[in-house]
Amino acid sequence: MRRLDKEIFYSLSLLGMVMGLVFFAASLTPSLMPRSYLVQGALSGISAGIGYMIGTALTWLWFYLQLPAPDSSLKPVRWAIGMACLALCLAALWHATFWQNSIRLLWKMPPIATAEPYWLAAVAAVTFLAALILGRLFRLVCLIFSKWLSRMVPSRLSKVMGSLLAIALFWSIGQGILLRLALDAADASFQQADALMETDQPSPQEATKTGSYASLVEWQGLGRQGRHFIVSGPTANEISSFWNTKSQEPLRIYVGLNNAETSKERAALALKELIRQGAFERSLLVVIVPTGTGWIYPAAMDTLEYLQQGDVASVAVQYSYLTSWMSLLFEPREGEETAVDLFDAVYGYWSKLPHDKRPKLYLHGLSLGALNSQLSLDIYNVIGDPVNGALWSGPPFRSARWMAATAARNPGTPEWLPKFRNGSVIRFANQEHPPEQYAAPWGPLRVIYLQYASDPVVFFDASSAFREPEWMKAPRGPDVSPQLTWIPVVTMLQLLFDMMIATTSPVGYGHIYAPQHYIDGWISLTDASIAPQDVTRLKSLFASRFGMTP
Repeated sequence: MRRLDKEIFYSLSLLGMVMGLVFFAASLTPSLMPRSYLVQGALSGISAGIGYMIGTALTWLWFYLQLPAPDSSLKPVRWAIGMACLALCLAALWHATFWQNSIRLLWKMPPIATAEPYWLAAVAAVTFLAALILGRLFRLVCLIFSKWLSRMVPSRLSKVMGSLLAIALFWSIGQGILLRLALDAADASFQQADALMETDQPSPQEATKTGSYASLVEWQGLGRQGRHFIVSGPTANEISSFWNTKSQEPLRIYVGLNNAETSKERAALALKELIRQGAFERSLLVVIVPTGTGWIYPAAMDTLEYLQQGDVASVAVQYSYLTSWMSLLFEPREGEETAVDLFDAVYGYWSKLPHDKRPKLYLHGLSLGALNSQLSLDIYNVIGDPVNGALWSGPPFRSARWMAATAARNPGTPEWLPKFRNGSVIRFANQEHPPEQYAAPWGPLRVIYLQYASDPVVFFDASSAFREPEWMKAPRGPDVSPQLTWIPVVTMLQLLFDMMIATTSPVGYGHIYAPQHYIDGWISLTDASIAPQDVTRLKSLFASRFGMTP
């Protein structure tokens, strides 16, 4: 035990502590999302730990190369450097409130009076200590393995092999045991939450509804998000009241994970339910890929159903119980397979119908749903008979099609709002630039990417650890803090934390997309003929529903 204590709390590296303090101070600068002291403390503690690790590695490399050790007479200089780093941290803590408010004011959020520097520093210290102990344990395991191997192989080779074995051990514990246990626990808890039957959500009485007595899809199997989607949409009476004319009841079809065993079976069941409800007789049909938990954003579909006076059908199939970022990291294949199976089933049936007797076909997805929806659309399979369009909002940074269009943007257009060629196929939109701001008319296939410059799910980039992202350069997006500064390694960590808390942003910023921007997108995609005053009325209606200022 004494040996363990000695190895864990071995004398700290001076350069490591200096780098750790600098990284701590740098992590307090603003990024895309405003952060609470708990989130900021965890981020700062991890940043300090990584800074310490880099400093320690540089120290080890210095001595490994047998360079001269620093003169002991320079001890006052070391103290001066240490005090300067502490002063830098105090100054950064003092500026933290201003930095956080630089985002909040842009987002029309009330400014905070304080960043809670004492609590922030305490959380950071605990996080750093945990990281330090973990690092010391890793070093101890490396020493144990290398000492054991030194009996059989040369000393330097034993150190390399010992380090590799330690990495393999820690990775297997983290990935194969702890992470798997955490994932299973999360999956189980999400599954239990998904199965909850809210008292205010009985099965529908109308035979045309998914989950009703006449439906092919059992109500219990829909899950919490599926049941909510079916019962939460606008009714024909509500739509009629707004337009002061007779409207149809929108059709919503949903299949949950518990409704069938495989994704192909769930997709086939969804198609049967579409046919049963007469979805292919509507003017518009939307294939939706939900987020990780199976959630469908009301602002996306409610607005379209109002715009089309209810003459629209939509279909979605659940593929996970986990939140989007967990599903993206740990279950990436499930979402893609489900999206492909659903699209293939719907498109296969739709493409065989007479062109003048079938609905317009659109795709939609938000966040992880946008990523998987893009993967479902193989241009080469549909080029002879293309779908009518797609509205993808908050496309994650891993979206290959989005990345390709962004990289091929017209010169002089910013990465956060690209212009792709003449805008006849792909258009980008945000809060201040609707998709209609293009001179060229739409082609037969229309794609709109709705993205905010402040959305970390869209603009996270692992390479920001060593180079400044293009979207940070001038001109910046209207909702990005002018105080944001690129800092090697630290910026990447900040964006990673931003991505994990992206859904805490207010409507109209970050990863929460405002209904009025969906209205603009759907009008552009569908050629909806709506009088300007009615568009304004509709935007005001949804702004009030989502707690926004019209």
